[in-house]
Amino acid sequence: MQYNFDEIIDRRDTGSLKWHYSDETIALWVADMDFKAAAPILSAVEQVMQHGILGYTKPTDALYNSIINWHGSRYDLQLEKQNILFSPGVVPSLALMMNVFTKVGEAVMVNDPIYTPFMSKVEQNGRKLVLSALKEAEGKYHLDLADIEAKIIEHEVKLYLLCNPHNPGGRVWTRDELEALLAICKKHNVAIVSDEIHQDFTLTGHTFTPFLTLAKGYEHNVVSLTSMTKTFNIAGIKGSMIFATDEALVKKISRQQQLNDEYELNLFAYTAMRSAYEHGGEWLEQALSYIEANIELTVQFLNKHLPDIKIMRPEASYLIWLDCSAYSQDDQALYDALRAAKVELSAGFKYGEEGHLKMRINVACPRALLLEGLTRMHAALGDAT
Repeated sequence: MQYNFDEIIDRRDTGSLKWHYSDETIALWVADMDFKAAAPILSAVEQVMQHGILGYTKPTDALYNSIINWHGSRYDLQLEKQNILFSPGVVPSLALMMNVFTKVGEAVMVNDPIYTPFMSKVEQNGRKLVLSALKEAEGKYHLDLADIEAKIIEHEVKLYLLCNPHNPGGRVWTRDELEALLAICKKHNVAIVSDEIHQDFTLTGHTFTPFLTLAKGYEHNVVSLTSMTKTFNIAGIKGSMIFATDEALVKKISRQQQLNDEYELNLFAYTAMRSAYEHGGEWLEQALSYIEANIELTVQFLNKHLPDIKIMRPEASYLIWLDCSAYSQDDQALYDALRAAKVELSAGFKYGEEGHLKMRINVACPRALLLEGLTRMHAALGDAT
């Protein structure tokens, strides 16, 4: 069927985090999309409601098979039922991994900039946060392998939290980059947890490589995290997966989950997940096409009207990282100027020191909303140079 991504659905007064404003602000910030979910998912959830009994639920073989088939056919990631654990979300799983691979006081490495919970969960769980700044060249980020290894040695890092595709920079790390990182971590016995929640948004011309496909001989120290909620815009239905292919590691993760009883999803999450992976491909293909057109529109608009913004064009996701340093010298003033124009972006300083004077814009919305938001950005910053 043909989906209408131009449809504007009013999300105000629904409890929406993204659209919580009492005024006419255009929300282009938090990473959920303003697109109606795929019809098969909505139908599957509706069928559950019509059945009328919302009792205790466990994952079925059909659900496991849908996950296995999706990741095998798209990414050549060969999974079996015993390699898959369920979790309420990727962020809770990041916190869980602190207890699986490290002890209080030990060092955990993340890149800078990075999605905020990578940093906050390390510190909240009493671990030592070690940052390795990404290097920017040719309009995109690169891993600073020399810095990574030096800091692993200096701080005796036990765990590396990787974001692939990267949020907020949109990089899809290449196989060569991932293999180089793996070699360093193997050399120093550093565990790797790869957040791959944006994998399904890999854009034209780029190839996503699941870290587990490279981990032969090191499977006991590698875990991948992902979710259908980001891909299919159903983040309000909490649910994610933990992938590990080493039997002893799976048992260790499972035991840690049981300490907090965080290993089950609800009926709607299981239902939506199966439907998404079995029948959501057509919706995703159309959504990706629409998003790529929105990325192009955004790039062209900013190049014309705010040409001094440095745009980091994403290789994956619907998030674009913008260097606005030509328009402000103060992070809070930059954010406040946009808010005064009634357009909300994600403030870059929340993603680490490398986010100074940067903003993250979410373009996964109907084109009319995006254009209005961009117009407001122009009004806020156009006279700031």
